[in-house]
Amino acid sequence: MPLPAQDDVLGEARVVVVPLRTRFRGLLAREAVLLRGPAGWAEWAPFAEYDDDEAAWWLLAALEAAWVGPPAPVRAAVPVNATVPALAPGEVADVVARVPGARTAKVKVAEPGVEPARADAEDVDRVAAVRSALGPGGRVRVDANGGWSPERAARVLAALAAQGPLEYAEQPCADVAGLVDLRARLAAAGLDVPVAADESIRRAADPLAVVRAGAADVAVLKVPPLGGARGLLALAEVLRRDHGVPVVVSSALDTSVGLAAGVRAAAALPDLAHACGLATGSLLAADVAGPLVVVDGALDVAAATAATADLSPARLDAVAARADVAAAWRERLGRAWRRLATASRTGGGAGSAGAR
Repeated sequence: MPLPAQDDVLGEARVVVVPLRTRFRGLLAREAVLLRGPAGWAEWAPFAEYDDDEAAWWLLAALEAAWVGPPAPVRAAVPVNATVPALAPGEVADVVARVPGARTAKVKVAEPGVEPARADAEDVDRVAAVRSALGPGGRVRVDANGGWSPERAARVLAALAAQGPLEYAEQPCADVAGLVDLRARLAAAGLDVPVAADESIRRAADPLAVVRAGAADVAVLKVPPLGGARGLLALAEVLRRDHGVPVVVSSALDTSVGLAAGVRAAAALPDLAHACGLATGSLLAADVAGPLVVVDGALDVAAATAATADLSPARLDAVAARADVAAAWRERLGRAWRRLATASRTGGGAGSAGAR
């Protein structure tokens, strides 16, 4: 798509800081930039550790949403999972209850900064509490964010699988080699625990490398790092057609604006075998729009679109960033825009070496 002028991108940009209910991914608040274009509002919120090349992909996704709009849906609602942070077992039921009707929960494990033996024991207890909260027939998936070695992952997953089935383990090891090693260990032990890739797709120069290596059974896709909903749909089609790998659309701890973009991307997928990780609005203590409401374990596509179509100035003012924080984000956005402009002139991709 033609790149909008930088002044047009920054013109109505609003920088927000949205508090979280509990620490998640090491954060107590989510910072984001909201952009407004001819097609509506969009969100740009690359994490602090992402460089300008990665941030440019996220900006491309926001520009697609605000200047082009979403792809056409093929379903009216998207099933979602509850997301359970690294909490004590007694806090789990309340988190699951915030996603009414959800029959699937993703549980954070391998909490950074916790002594491994203690973390492993806490993970087992937390997953047991989630199973109890979901009741019979509930599906459990775990997410280690690359925090385990293959040996440790195999050991902990065996303990978790002894409680009951695991839908999959998301990014249990940090790199593709570790995932390949783990899958071999699981097969040798006779453990039926599918492996899902997240960071190995969204932070890779080649998002297909992990499946070509035979390292993943499921692909977790997010709209921003793939340059937009259409990039996500194109990758999902290749994964389905050429590799037989199903996808799960997930959030990047977004506000409702970013979540709505994920919902619309998931709604456009021809096949959707798993609940999506798009109910993370329940982790926010405030929001920039009327929160997306889960009904019977799903998010309604039309309702998600309506909730984020016209943002309230009062809501935005309530979570507005300090002037210094806003200035830093606007400067970062300018760098990402210039990266896209350079790529556009040279015919390369948004990221380094024209990846993706």
